[in-house]
Amino acid sequence: MAKQKTNYTCTECGGVQSKWAGQCPSCQQWNTLVETIVEEAGNRFSNTKYQGIAQTAPILNLADIDAQDIPRFGTGIEEFDRVLGGGLVPGGVVLIGGDPGIGKSTLLLQALSNLNKIKKVLYVSGEESGAQIALRAKRLMVEAGGLSLQAEIQLEKILNTLAEYKPQVVVIDSIQTIYSDALTSAPGSVAQVRECAAQLTRVAKMMNITMILVGHVTKEGALAGPRVLEHIVDTVLYFEGDTHSSFRLVRAIKNRFGAVNELGVFAMTERGLKGVSNPSALFLSQHDTQVAGSCVMVTQEGTRPLLVEIQALVDTSHAPNAKRLSVGLEQNRLAMLLAVLHRHAGVAAFDQDVFINAVGGVKITEPAADLAVLLAINSSMRNKPLPRGLVVFGEVGLAGEIRPAPRGQERLREAAKLGFSVAMIPKSNAPKQKIEGLQIIAVDRIDEALNKIRDVDGLAD
Repeated sequence: MAKQKTNYTCTECGGVQSKWAGQCPSCQQWNTLVETIVEEAGNRFSNTKYQGIAQTAPILNLADIDAQDIPRFGTGIEEFDRVLGGGLVPGGVVLIGGDPGIGKSTLLLQALSNLNKIKKVLYVSGEESGAQIALRAKRLMVEAGGLSLQAEIQLEKILNTLAEYKPQVVVIDSIQTIYSDALTSAPGSVAQVRECAAQLTRVAKMMNITMILVGHVTKEGALAGPRVLEHIVDTVLYFEGDTHSSFRLVRAIKNRFGAVNELGVFAMTERGLKGVSNPSALFLSQHDTQVAGSCVMVTQEGTRPLLVEIQALVDTSHAPNAKRLSVGLEQNRLAMLLAVLHRHAGVAAFDQDVFINAVGGVKITEPAADLAVLLAINSSMRNKPLPRGLVVFGEVGLAGEIRPAPRGQERLREAAKLGFSVAMIPKSNAPKQKIEGLQIIAVDRIDEALNKIRDVDGLAD
């Protein structure tokens, strides 16, 4: 038997190379080339049911196209609809990734049981049998009557089912288990995942089917398979949070139909995932008395302002190199902020171990957390708590200036609604009209912020 020809495909950019190399010549990423079997050229859409997909599209004038608002339909789960941008879109393709056992299949089964009342739905499972899914539905006490299920992993059979059954909402659980007979590589390989996702996406667009794909993640937390998978679909959602915790966070990384970086907060219960109405309560510790090193900030997650507690612990280092550890915030930014604190505020921490933590397991990527981090570090170094009822936000530049944060008014209103009485914010974010019950401290520089903090609530040295 003749040996099959192989080449090497990059999992990040999809580039194909004839020989293996440590670095991909196309995207310059390291250790991303994997061996794949060279497939014979052929018509991917030879099935007569899908000939319309491969037809040449006419050239249109953009001004002649009737652009209308995309109709949405809710899933019956408010937090899930929020992350999606208001609900699912007909013809939209959603990719959901997350660690094993974090709740992807549970959330989708709950959503399909709700959608089954208004839409024709189909659950395609490549990982579990029908009996296993029925047991989960019974455990979650969801209404599974009329919910159609197909346990299948062959792409061509799934496409035939879609053409005959004509569902409106389809869940593919998971895309890594689906394989096409047109390819000889194993299910889950780069070629299979890319080809199956591309064909399912095109069929969803042609038949106006809302399709939800479940994707596995690598040990680094990224979606397994080629990175081009994220470019094919319309929406990419990630499950965040520890599987040992009862809380789950769903974040929108990409959304062609809504806000990016939107966040949904769920609690895992015996009856599945339940939306959390006041997520700020999860990210705030309950202290009987004020403690040093704790500072509350307002972060903006998509369209929702959230109050998160930033905790800092500064201790004398007993090693030649002081430790810098950050959980939930960017590690490199912590080193930069400590240098700014020393240069522009005269607070040195070169001989101190500095540990930063965002309470509740939330990940904060926006720079508006800078001011809260520096105030928490200064509070821990002085071993003096910050004023009660204080909330802060603001980006700190390398010159020591405090830069404004977007949507400052929404952040302040959320803080006032939750009972905070003092807000230290960038001067550019100062509101033109007074917010009832909230004292505003507007600052320009980091040294000014530290001086004003000492003057609030009797904290002067």
